Amino acid sequence: MALLEAEHLSIGYRTRNGLLRAVEDVSFSLELGGSLGFVGESGCGKTTIGMALMGLLPANGSIVSGALRFKGQNLVGISDERLRKLRWKEIAMIFQAAMNALNPIQRVGDQIVEAIRLHEPEVSAAQAAERVRSLFSLVDLDPERSRDYPHQYSGGMKQRAIIAMALACRPDVIIADEPTTALDVIVQAQILAEIRRVQKEMDVAVLFISHDIAVVAEVCRHIAVMYAGQIVEQGTREEVFETPAHPYTQALLDAYLTIEEEDAALPQAMKGETPNLIVPQKGCRFYDRCPHADAQCRQEPPTWISLSPTHKVLCYGPRS
Repeated sequence: MALLEAEHLSIGYRTRNGLLRAVEDVSFSLELGGSLGFVGESGCGKTTIGMALMGLLPANGSIVSGALRFKGQNLVGISDERLRKLRWKEIAMIFQAAMNALNPIQRVGDQIVEAIRLHEPEVSAAQAAERVRSLFSLVDLDPERSRDYPHQYSGGMKQRAIIAMALACRPDVIIADEPTTALDVIVQAQILAEIRRVQKEMDVAVLFISHDIAVVAEVCRHIAVMYAGQIVEQGTREEVFETPAHPYTQALLDAYLTIEEEDAALPQAMKGETPNLIVPQKGCRFYDRCPHADAQCRQEPPTWISLSPTHKVLCYGPRS
């Protein structure tokens, strides 16, 4: 049985113009110790899935249909009390804005101690503080800095502190939502290395969210590509990178340049705009931007095509 799985999950936000279907008919699974990366442009629904898992959707957001299971229990419709017990203890999150995730008037170590003692009341303050020191060492922070306030940390230090906080109660799953946003490339590489090392040492499952497919590939063994609220391709890292099947995946990869490609032409901007998710079009949501689209793509919704036991694409046929 999968540790975490979504089955035909749809999530919407109530707006003055109607229900915006931010996530539509999404299914995936994550094993204990595994890694799954969600990649796609801003607004495609990646973070919405993470917030739904944490029970942190805003007041106008809700799960419209489908199931979201953790250790076999459906999280849809469970009580707020049960969700509070799950957060940090079994499912934790590394938020993309580290400064906003820390209380500016409380010492960083005290914030992590508070989370530990809330979920493990049998742990004394001294024991919790010692665990924080160990966590700081694990993420390459000086344990003495646990007594500092957030404003005394650099951006990379704040992000490491948030990783330590996510690990504080030894969860089974960590959701990493754009954990390297606003960091320079050197610090970004260090944070990604920390996440990989922590995952290996603690055997924790990671659900990694990013708009950067190259970053996701550094951390995750499996990748799900999202566009306009739908997963359009799923596969192993090698399958998605070496044999991309959906035109949107191909466009993402074409936009990624490496220093070896000295004579490569700059990628062309993708034409068009993402579709209206309040009144979605009947056919493929990528129709207006796809270089391979035909009349069928406009009129009929695409179906899943299995390319291997682990690789599938939501399309009318693989594109070369």
